[in-house]
Amino acid sequence: MTDPNAIQPSELDQLPDRDPEETAEWQASLDAVAKAAGPHRAAYLMRRTLERAEGAGIALPKLLETDYVNTIPTAAEPSVPGDEEMEARITAWNRWNAAAMVTRGSKYGVGGHIATFASAAWLYETGFNHFFKGKEADGSGDQLYIQGHASPGIYARAFLDGRLNEHHLDNFRRESGGNGLPSYPHPRRLPWLWEFPTVSMGLGPLSAIYQARFNRYLTNRGIKDVSASHVWAFLGDGEMDEPESTAALALAAREELDNLTFVINCNLQRLDGPVRANFKIVQELEAQFRGAGWNVVKTLWGSAWDELFQLDTTGALVRRLRQVPDAQVQTYQTRDAAYIRQDFFGADPALAEMAKLIGDDKILDCFHFSRGGHEPRKVYAAYKAAVEHKGAPTVILAQTVKGHTLGQGFASKNANHQMKKLSVDEFKAMRDLLGLPIADSAFVDGVVPYAHPGADSPEVRYLQERRAALGGPAPARRVHPVAPLPAPAEKAFASFDKGSGSQNVATTMAFVRLIKDLVRDKETGKRWVPIVPDEARTFGMESLFPSLGIYSPKGQTYEPVDRDQLMYYKEAKNGQILNEGITEAGSMADFIAASTSYATHGEAMIPFYIFYSMFGWQRTADQMWQLGDQLGRGFLVGATAGRTTLTGEGLQHADGHSPVIAATNPAALTYDPAFAYEIATIVKDGLRRMYGEAAPGEDPDVFYYLTVYNEPLPQPAKPSGLGIDEGIVKGLYRFNTAESAELSPAVNAPRIQLLGSGTAIHWVLKAQQLLAEEWGVAADVWSATSWSELRRDALEADEALLRGEERVPYVRQALQGAEGPVLAVSDYMRQVPDQIAQWVEQDYSSLGADGFGLSDTREAARRHFGVDAESIVVAALAQLAKRGEVKATAVKEARERYGL
Repeated sequence: MTDPNAIQPSELDQLPDRDPEETAEWQASLDAVAKAAGPHRAAYLMRRTLERAEGAGIALPKLLETDYVNTIPTAAEPSVPGDEEMEARITAWNRWNAAAMVTRGSKYGVGGHIATFASAAWLYETGFNHFFKGKEADGSGDQLYIQGHASPGIYARAFLDGRLNEHHLDNFRRESGGNGLPSYPHPRRLPWLWEFPTVSMGLGPLSAIYQARFNRYLTNRGIKDVSASHVWAFLGDGEMDEPESTAALALAAREELDNLTFVINCNLQRLDGPVRANFKIVQELEAQFRGAGWNVVKTLWGSAWDELFQLDTTGALVRRLRQVPDAQVQTYQTRDAAYIRQDFFGADPALAEMAKLIGDDKILDCFHFSRGGHEPRKVYAAYKAAVEHKGAPTVILAQTVKGHTLGQGFASKNANHQMKKLSVDEFKAMRDLLGLPIADSAFVDGVVPYAHPGADSPEVRYLQERRAALGGPAPARRVHPVAPLPAPAEKAFASFDKGSGSQNVATTMAFVRLIKDLVRDKETGKRWVPIVPDEARTFGMESLFPSLGIYSPKGQTYEPVDRDQLMYYKEAKNGQILNEGITEAGSMADFIAASTSYATHGEAMIPFYIFYSMFGWQRTADQMWQLGDQLGRGFLVGATAGRTTLTGEGLQHADGHSPVIAATNPAALTYDPAFAYEIATIVKDGLRRMYGEAAPGEDPDVFYYLTVYNEPLPQPAKPSGLGIDEGIVKGLYRFNTAESAELSPAVNAPRIQLLGSGTAIHWVLKAQQLLAEEWGVAADVWSATSWSELRRDALEADEALLRGEERVPYVRQALQGAEGPVLAVSDYMRQVPDQIAQWVEQDYSSLGADGFGLSDTREAARRHFGVDAESIVVAALAQLAKRGEVKATAVKEARERYGL
């Protein structure tokens, strides 16, 4: 009978055994240990042997999971420089004020979180005192991604060092009156303090990885040496459930981002209960990160456990710690010593004997309080190991107690994430535990006081001296005084004014051609950051490969298969293109890092991220919101845009709604340009506004979303006349009239205004011709480059009216005096052009591609949605018939003639 535990032939190493006798001796030794000392001893020896092999650089599969103990033994912990007692007092003040801030705010019902910072206080304080470099340090200082729910603790520290006052703290989560503090890290709301918005779960870790990668990109391209900067991301163990949290772990390891450290606060709790009730989240995360190639440092147990581990001569304690699920660890946190003796130690005879040597106080100290994340010496050892490790990023798995020092009413309770306040008695107990000199008389009318040792106190002087030595306050966001970028040569933009002549050109290709010219600019060309998710050839960008190079920290270690071709695939350490593979989320994280480099590093970079429009806002709108919150600048380009321009692909590729989603983002300027010269004008103005000299009242902290289509179509010359550029930028201008189009309408012909955007302008122009030639109707054609910008302008006019200011919306000014009704046409759902309906004085109607997309030819798809030229004609005649300007029978006749 075959032994089911025997190694099967398929599992054996395929290399021939050069010394079978030696191999047999090793195997016999392992069998002997297992027989004499038991399988646990054999497993222990194997793990130690594998660890030694890994440390020696011997090529073996990695050991994915280690014992549930600290990675750094107590004997190997370095001493902490500085004054540990002083740092403990500073941490106590911060704990108090963080809890006081949220409790005082609870009377307004604005919420807040106490327990998260209580568990993570030493994880932050150790970093602030010894590791986190400020903006005046080498490079650009460090980049800190703070866990959103810990923000009260960061505000408390800023209060201690004098950057915030009591008025600020009392306006936590109450911003409308000024001097308020946002709930979480929001750079747009508090731009001098916060650099990175992190509370959108999962986006913090993803962005941190790409920020560390972008730092390398800047250094390798010679833009700025930021090799001294380190990226720190503080995360919750529950947050690691988000797919974005672990989406780019392999990238970080593959590119050896040793300038990156994740600090995961493993307090074992989510919002509703345990993170892994029946399992062990620390072990799961260790295997996940080690498998991805990260350096893992576990900081689990505090010094009170040292005595227990010394008594564990049989390994029974270590085995039991591996067995106990996380939810039971939480239960120990709330139970007495007798319960722990019975449930934990009673599970193994060797542990039961050990427990006889330990007093109840020691057991409670270990199981209630002593966690590695609560002891500065152990946190310091982990951080030091992280910054000194080379060749891979590091994750620190720090075990803590959620609600630590807030009392047994908070610690490890399932509901503590929703608990917003402490009672006065609980605060007094906390005061006594922390040893803070706060008198009972300070609690006036039951209101908990803020506490401060004084601006000239030893604690504040120590805090400020430590920060000065590390390069200034942190966290901090600073927009360095950078001269506006010079405008690129006019030639790059003007070349589109004359149109494409007899050649049909897609606006996707027009945009790429513009970029090719702009990246050659001597002053600003190197600052462009092309980003594409493995679709460069789809968008005609392969010609940029050999000239700009694709960024790779290893350069090109192989001979490309297309080496003999003109547009060969070229990777380079100083490459300019970020070709991310099939990851829209990763590409957006790239974009965010590049778009905020003007603040993070004092280096203005101009990213453009080009993607299938259907796979942009629909998939990563949360990151677009993050981009706006972080005050990013640059160009998002939705290619193959519109519901009917991408032939044969079907509903999952047919974008009829991205401008609707984009319109919800206050920082996004959304354009659907119809012609190549419009793209050039919009990009030129965007460069001026974001990187040059913004006009008074213009916010430079915006980003542009341009939709471009892949359908080769005639690109006309730019019309002459005043106001064309202004109209393109503001969102609407008259492209032609029936007369200027030489359609020779009758003197008293019925007239209609046709508004079109993007690819729809071409069907509108065909409809204009049909209306004139077959129905005797004069149509003027308008290009609506941005429905949403027209709407925003109109909303601002409405707001001005409420203030008593008279202001006419631009859309009304532009259409003033235009004869006849208005018919708006878009390749998007009608909701897009209908954004402006209430501000148009003329009769208004619209056509759009509502519903799911479908696979077919462009012509069939447009007929299906009723947006082709013939459908436009019928809709126009129907509008005119309502007004009595054409016969009602004309509408029926047109339907029959065009097969509608």
